[in-house]
Amino acid sequence: MTIKLVDDTITQKDLDAVSDWLRSGPRLTKGNLTVQFENAWSEWVGCKHAVFVNSGSSANLAIIYALTLTEKLKNKKIVYPCLSWVTTVAPAIQFGLEPILCDTDRSTLGLDLMHLEVLFKEHKPAALMLVHALGFPNQMKEILSLCEKYGVLLLEDTCETVGSTHGGTKTGNFGFASSFSTYFGHHFSTIEGGFVCTNDTEFCNLLKSIRSHGWSRDLDSVTQKKLQSDYNVDDFRNLYTFYYPGFNLRSTDLQAFIGLRQLEKLDEICEKRNNNYKIYHSLIENNFWKIDDSAFEYVSNFAYPIIHPNKDHIVAALEANDIECRPLIAGNIGKQPFYTSRYGSQNYPFADVIHDYGLYVPNHQNLSLKQIETISHIVNKSIKTKEIS
Repeated sequence: MTIKLVDDTITQKDLDAVSDWLRSGPRLTKGNLTVQFENAWSEWVGCKHAVFVNSGSSANLAIIYALTLTEKLKNKKIVYPCLSWVTTVAPAIQFGLEPILCDTDRSTLGLDLMHLEVLFKEHKPAALMLVHALGFPNQMKEILSLCEKYGVLLLEDTCETVGSTHGGTKTGNFGFASSFSTYFGHHFSTIEGGFVCTNDTEFCNLLKSIRSHGWSRDLDSVTQKKLQSDYNVDDFRNLYTFYYPGFNLRSTDLQAFIGLRQLEKLDEICEKRNNNYKIYHSLIENNFWKIDDSAFEYVSNFAYPIIHPNKDHIVAALEANDIECRPLIAGNIGKQPFYTSRYGSQNYPFADVIHDYGLYVPNHQNLSLKQIETISHIVNKSIKTKEIS
């Protein structure tokens, strides 16, 4: 029987509730349930505003695009971690900005602080978008200090790190804006979906406008009236007036209905992932590299990372035992074709090690102790018995 990398958080009971709700003839497109879900999510995260979109990727897209419409970017340079995802970095390329890559910290899989400060000094970037990889928070105290010292706007990709905390604060609350994913494979699912979180009301309104074509109908009444006054638009014409060149990044009330039920069990899911992580960490025997558990306060782990020169042998052994695994995110994003075709191959000391030797193994709310023990045994045996070439 296959040990899955992820498992569905949408149960049969949830599907029955969806079925009953659908038979009641509700509005399916974005409506009041979306607003309820946004309010519930912002309360759970601990931020002021949440904007529900159709994916975590769209959340990243919306953040970067909205910033280009403001005066918050002092130039076109944005620092990104080498260990990231295509749709974290791609918006910078898509909107004509300049991505700059930062190497990976060996202890946390976050940003290498020494390299980060070198980049801040050399490039004087406008923004930093970090990634809390696999549920492991970055060294936020030091990063916040560097951003303040060099005048860099901090953004967070929190798609893999729902519920992790640093200094008593949940990830997604440290920067000007943060992104989350509610895709099937993440901590909880609305099938497809994502959020942008921010404490800036003006930015929230901008996000809501560009999410829906660039019109104003989802904005607060004060902002709507100001836009109408600025452009001399009456109430009727305002229905189809577009104040920004926007997109359609909306999700639906169907996704919101599912999401509201998912939130009821999210704390339990995060706790299960944290417990699984602790068991993995106690069982995995890897003298080449292990995540520094002492660096973290609470880890709502997305998946457990393995980095070892015997990666290919480990992967083969896992697959032979019907255990799903994946590369450690995208490895060094600077070696991905979409990046090298524009900027050439980018080499970074530890990101390259991850690229060549990294993988991750399953963690989800339905994983059993026996399954974790089986996975750990196979990994340990593969590390010890395969001679490194």
